[in-house]
Amino acid sequence: MVPQNAKKSSPDPVLDATLRPRNWQEFIGQKKLKANLWVAIEAAKSRGEPLDHLLFYGPPGLGKTSLAHLIAAEMGAALTPTTGPAIERTGDLAAILTNLAEKSVLFIDEIHRLAKPVEELLYPALEARSLHIILGRGPGARTLELQLPTFTLIAATTRPAMLSAPLRSRFGTTWRLDFYEAPEIEQILERSSRLLNITLAAEARRLIAVSSRATPRTANRLLKRVRDLAQTRGETVVSPDTAREALRMLEVDAEGLEPTDRRLLTALIEQFRGGPVGLKTLAAATAEDEGTIEDVYEPYLLQLGFIERTPRGRTATAKAYAHLGKGAVARLL
Repeated sequence: MVPQNAKKSSPDPVLDATLRPRNWQEFIGQKKLKANLWVAIEAAKSRGEPLDHLLFYGPPGLGKTSLAHLIAAEMGAALTPTTGPAIERTGDLAAILTNLAEKSVLFIDEIHRLAKPVEELLYPALEARSLHIILGRGPGARTLELQLPTFTLIAATTRPAMLSAPLRSRFGTTWRLDFYEAPEIEQILERSSRLLNITLAAEARRLIAVSSRATPRTANRLLKRVRDLAQTRGETVVSPDTAREALRMLEVDAEGLEPTDRRLLTALIEQFRGGPVGLKTLAAATAEDEGTIEDVYEPYLLQLGFIERTPRGRTATAKAYAHLGKGAVARLL
């Protein structure tokens, strides 16, 4: 079973790195966010100051890591990436902070998974660029204060509600990344196909886009699988039929739903008569982790309007019944 609060990681990190936008112009989508960030970056550069600390949140695969890389590049700053689970002890954080270059960018992904002592050590570092280290124990213990270089923390999370109020308050701005529109995903696929040296028929590109869960990372993952099938067929231009067959083999339907999505909806409709049902009960019924349901699958099902959250739990909508077919409805009548 996936650990609590785990998020669905990319099966091919090399592919992600290859297809990641290399400059501000190549980052497609999130227009309002980009416009606001551009103003903040230009203002900070004109003052010769580091950028305010930033917090990005939203479902996985929408570009939080890519934005961190681009912001560091635009600021001409060194980027130090890490993750919340990787910083296990306060000493780990102290080592990272004391080795930062002046005006550098520290990127912490999954920041909601920081241990509490580590988080508390981060507070003075964000506010006063100082590090308070306790030496010794008991009555003889003393506190050593170290001054840190100026830096910008860019943090990312899929679970903003799990961040403590003191930590959230120390970010200059907090931004939500939204799901992408289909035309934006098509633009991303067009760029990615060029980088992968393949040509997509327009209809094939559209089929991948509408099946991508409105998420660039998923779109690129599907593109690679479609490319594999096209190569085995000797196609120089990926045809719509090949795209359809690849998606069918992956069990991805026209709405981008994967087997787990359909299993969640089926359980909600058939076992619980459409709900409402609590998250723990739904997780037990489908043998899925609560955190995985909440982080990976539920946001997209909410976006599609297939489920709703109510005070009593999750409920299936009429759109969910229609998508699974009349058979699911008939079995309830």
